[in-house]
Amino acid sequence: MLHTLKRYWRLYRVLIAQFFKVVLQSKVDFLMGLLGFFLTQATGIIFLYLIFQQIPTLQGWTLDQLIFIYGFAQIPRGIDHLLTDNIWLVAWRTVINGEFDRYMLRPMNVFFQVIAEKLQPDALGELLIGTILVVISTIKGVATFSPMNVLLFVISVFAGALIYTSIKLFFAALAFWLKQSGPFLQVAYEMAEFAKYPTEIYHRAIQFIITWVIPFAFVAYLPASFFLGKGDAWVVGAEVIIAVVFWCIAYGTFNYGLKGYESAGN
Repeated sequence: MLHTLKRYWRLYRVLIAQFFKVVLQSKVDFLMGLLGFFLTQATGIIFLYLIFQQIPTLQGWTLDQLIFIYGFAQIPRGIDHLLTDNIWLVAWRTVINGEFDRYMLRPMNVFFQVIAEKLQPDALGELLIGTILVVISTIKGVATFSPMNVLLFVISVFAGALIYTSIKLFFAALAFWLKQSGPFLQVAYEMAEFAKYPTEIYHRAIQFIITWVIPFAFVAYLPASFFLGKGDAWVVGAEVIIAVVFWCIAYGTFNYGLKGYESAGN
């Protein structure tokens, strides 16, 4: 087991190194993409400020608290975006046009090949914005972190990233049967925007969907509420359980789809 992990870690470093050699051939495109994504994230904060120019609170939540939730939401999303963004191509392109064949021919884990093919540097904008907002909120005393809360924060962030990846992988895996599942993945993934704000501001049907069907509320709002002193520690435990369950479902669906995969020529 340990030998296998070491082997895959060496392969991952080699593949990512090759990816960066390609990316750095056009440094301007890389920097422009990073700047563009950073500005996109910044507009979300500006939007919150404009809203709170008109209303002092939103269902009892202050601007500073919502900024913490917004920043908290960006970190797990940024980790997922950075490491597993290539899954999108499975949903949109690689299955339907036969590019997926190359993964099937190599003596390596197929999922590993998909995510190791590239990183998404644009995600650094999400991670940077999220980290800055969380740090500012902590300095201002909006959120408080004991040593135990720091540990729970780290656990929550990586569990949240796993939920993002699991949802993305599940809908991408549907391409093995539909040939192209990108539209379904797009709709599901965009529901993450709801989790950047308190769920109680939405209709109950939306609350149910983003909490228990596509559980983005456990990625951002619910664990962030705990660190703001408005929730209980069990939320982080529930987030970990949900992350493991959804990962097993997603990875199981992906592997089941591999067994019935047919090349584009078929």
